[in-house]
Amino acid sequence: MFVSHNAAFWLVATLAAYVLSRIANHYVRSWWTSPLLLTCVLCLGLTLALHTGYREYMRGGQWLLLLLGPATVAFALPIYEHRALLRRHWPTLALGVAFGCLLAFGGAWLLSGLLGLPQGMRLSVLPRSFTTPFAMAFARDVGGAPDLAAVCVIVTGVLGASLGGMLLKFLPLRSALARGAMLGMGAHGAGVARAREIGDEEGAVAGLVMILAGVTCALVGPAIALLES
Repeated sequence: MFVSHNAAFWLVATLAAYVLSRIANHYVRSWWTSPLLLTCVLCLGLTLALHTGYREYMRGGQWLLLLLGPATVAFALPIYEHRALLRRHWPTLALGVAFGCLLAFGGAWLLSGLLGLPQGMRLSVLPRSFTTPFAMAFARDVGGAPDLAAVCVIVTGVLGASLGGMLLKFLPLRSALARGAMLGMGAHGAGVARAREIGDEEGAVAGLVMILAGVTCALVGPAIALLES
């Protein structure tokens, strides 16, 4: 079928799915109507219905993938606007990011080992707690599958943002710093979006934590590649 192999069709279809997901999320506020999750489900259903493979879909989807870098850089704006808050608490943030990265890497490595995943898949799961551009670059550097890493990131982000919102109702996190750091470290981009719904300061902290965690991921990647070689 011609339409299933047309790059423009899949680009428009993905954008349409996202718009529909935003509308659904506006009227039904729930984790399962998250645009990040619902867009993926709609696109997956359409590709299955049209018997379209991943390569055909990415002919159009790759243009959206290129926007991940600029979108990540855009988080610098709220960080700059709240630079005074971040400057006052940078030692706490740095320590929290270091511990969060250690926990993220260690947890992913332990879980993939318990599940008996092969090496390539294990290295793709490893950066699941870091935002997509960093995770894909990490997986590519260490011999994993960048596309699989992106899927793991999306799943982690959706679950982290949803569960993180519920945890905030029970955990005694009074400060914007604590709430933003939890969501930025635990759910990267989706967590930043959730944090911005709570407050501007939470969003700025979450964005900074996400970027610092991503940089840490990029720095650790070569070391892990050497260990695996």
